[in-house]
Amino acid sequence: MFGPIEFILAGVLVGFCVGITGVGGGSLMTPILISLFKIEPHIAIGTDLLYAAISKFCGSMVHAKKLNIVWPIVIWLALGSIPASLMTHWVLDHYLSQSSNYKAVLTTVLGFMLTLTGLSIMFRAHIERFFNRFRHTTIDLNNTPPFNIEGKRIYVVIMGFILGVFVTLSSVGAGAFGIMALILMFPNLPMIRIIGSDVVHAVLLTSVAGFAHMSSGNVDFHLLGWLLLGSIPAIIIGTLISSRLPERMIRKILGITLFALGINFILHPVKTKPIEKPHTAQLISTENSVQA
Repeated sequence: MFGPIEFILAGVLVGFCVGITGVGGGSLMTPILISLFKIEPHIAIGTDLLYAAISKFCGSMVHAKKLNIVWPIVIWLALGSIPASLMTHWVLDHYLSQSSNYKAVLTTVLGFMLTLTGLSIMFRAHIERFFNRFRHTTIDLNNTPPFNIEGKRIYVVIMGFILGVFVTLSSVGAGAFGIMALILMFPNLPMIRIIGSDVVHAVLLTSVAGFAHMSSGNVDFHLLGWLLLGSIPAIIIGTLISSRLPERMIRKILGITLFALGINFILHPVKTKPIEKPHTAQLISTENSVQA
């Protein structure tokens, strides 16, 4: 039986890796909760979505202060992702939540996203060299041409829709895949502004998806609190000492680990029916019923 100490240590591990490598917490935390702590997949995903929203919020404030956010990108991404997230959750809640296929769908999608994330981490250098062909070699942040999203809005909305579906199903993908898509669509936009815009959109998407899962009782608030208690200080420490550690080697290890976990989830998805909702979520559902 696992307790607060183990959950705090998991938060420390994930937070430290995020601080050093910048790899999104969702791609690390969700498989740890499912594989190591044997948390129900729907509870792990719902809890991790709120975990990601809270942990990314501080980063979004930094980007906002430094004016690294392109709000038209955030808005048009959200116009696709938020409705997609709500619709995906509605389908899950009304058609799959009581099905024996429920956890199989979640873990298979999670495995698919983890596999792609692992590959993107392992081959990051090759991917960046490929993307750099579409970018100017030098970009002056103080003398960039006016940003223009005309003609690309529909593509941004479609990309947001895809992210909304997969993030709601797996809690993975709001960061890495959003950044790659934005690089392709806006090759002349400075990377720091792509990252800033993606982080803010990730906060919005994971918040909406997390609250949707919470309404279905898929969030364990005690678990969430212990994870945040361990991860937030570890993120700060990891960021401060990242320049002194072999980031490239750590990324390769993370990439291989995520790839292996993804393949395992695809080949061996969880197939049993959901057992029960966490006690904290049941209390919320009961209180809502009484108030209604």
